[in-house]
Amino acid sequence: MATDTKLINDNFLLESKYAQELYHSYAAHMPVIDYHNHLSPKALAENTVFDSITAAWIDGDHYKWRAMRTLGIDEKYITGDASSKEKFSKWAHTVPYTMRNPLYHWTHMELSRYFGIDDLLSDKNADAVFENASEKLRTPEYSSRELISKMNVEVLCTTEDPIDTLEYHQQLSKSTFGTKVSTAFRPDKAILIASDAYNSYLDSLEKVSNSTISTYDQLCSALRNRIEYFHENGCRLCDHGLAHLYAENFTENEIKGIFKKRREGQTISEVENAKFQSALMLYLSETYHEFGWVQQFHLGALRNNNKRMLSVLGPDTGWDSIGDYPQAQSLSKFLDTLDGKDKLTKTILYNLNPSDNAMMATMIGNFNDGSVRGKVQWGSGWWFLDQKDGMTEQINTLSNMGLISCFIGMLTDSRSFLSFPRHEYFRRILCNLFGEDIRNGELPNDMEWIGKIVQNICYNNAKEYFDF
Repeated sequence: MATDTKLINDNFLLESKYAQELYHSYAAHMPVIDYHNHLSPKALAENTVFDSITAAWIDGDHYKWRAMRTLGIDEKYITGDASSKEKFSKWAHTVPYTMRNPLYHWTHMELSRYFGIDDLLSDKNADAVFENASEKLRTPEYSSRELISKMNVEVLCTTEDPIDTLEYHQQLSKSTFGTKVSTAFRPDKAILIASDAYNSYLDSLEKVSNSTISTYDQLCSALRNRIEYFHENGCRLCDHGLAHLYAENFTENEIKGIFKKRREGQTISEVENAKFQSALMLYLSETYHEFGWVQQFHLGALRNNNKRMLSVLGPDTGWDSIGDYPQAQSLSKFLDTLDGKDKLTKTILYNLNPSDNAMMATMIGNFNDGSVRGKVQWGSGWWFLDQKDGMTEQINTLSNMGLISCFIGMLTDSRSFLSFPRHEYFRRILCNLFGEDIRNGELPNDMEWIGKIVQNICYNNAKEYFDF
């Protein structure tokens, strides 16, 4: 067992000698494939050097923002006009109060892994940590690309809207950066037909696709045009962040009429919205199958709850929560419709509501048809479930109801260039669970075989699945 007094020591979270051996001998040095995140490709293409740790670590991180707001810190020090040092000081003040929240572990792992700072962050050392970390970040050795390279990241996939030009990905493809940077196609704004901004978005899609979008067929053509463009630029994944998947019955004439009605500025009903989303998602998924892409569905977020703050700060600023949408029947019907046409591509499902864990773990087994190893995956603990208990529950449920040995492992889903120790966090939790089973006599003490399974989950399965 660990004797190091540092919180983030060599055997952090590793509660047995078996867990320690699995992690240090098999998991720790495996490369990282981060197949879903929200990093800025512009910052990577330009190899941004950050002017402070606040810019690299706090700006844009709504996880930290929510914690600070809960503690009663004024918005001035979160998203407002306070100085970088003032914002950092408020975060340092918050950290001791985040005990038992994953932010406490993540904060100290990130300070340790990137900056060699092993002291616990608080008011007492806020100034020193700010100066130490910021001084390093202002050097080329801590640029955006170098931060990625330090974490042994082999592949990362950012997430872009169909209207994106992909100019920064094109620059990166010609650069000497050792990490492969790809993109994932996220056309949700074209699907959410009831949105107030729907028609203005389609106007933008018209321009980038050099087409007119006045009919449903033209919308499908424009989206296919962008899929082709993304494919030509190396994209092999898509991603959707939806409350849930619809699977309503519809006719072509109904969908054409609904789209025409909305394009003319009329309001559509909930039934019409459900039919339209059902039709367009099926069209897109069949197209993804044609191009051989992997499709990802992040399901279950209840977004933009605080309309007052949404109007001030916009989306993705910390006002989302877990939704309690029914998922099983429509998800089953959607996947079955694609499978019935033999047009179900590789698929990853993520749930935000933990009550859906067992459903997701069993749903994937309905459509793993033997054609591809782990064709339909249940993704790692996502967002509010991206913490020790959430990961543990996901791993245990998948182990009990599926094959954890086929799992493609962890991702950051982050906007922060300092978030990659989350892969280490996941790997330590994974190794500890296997180690506990060995210690308890529930698994054989076969380190070679179990070590291979661990390495597959950490890296090899994803490398094979995405065929990077």
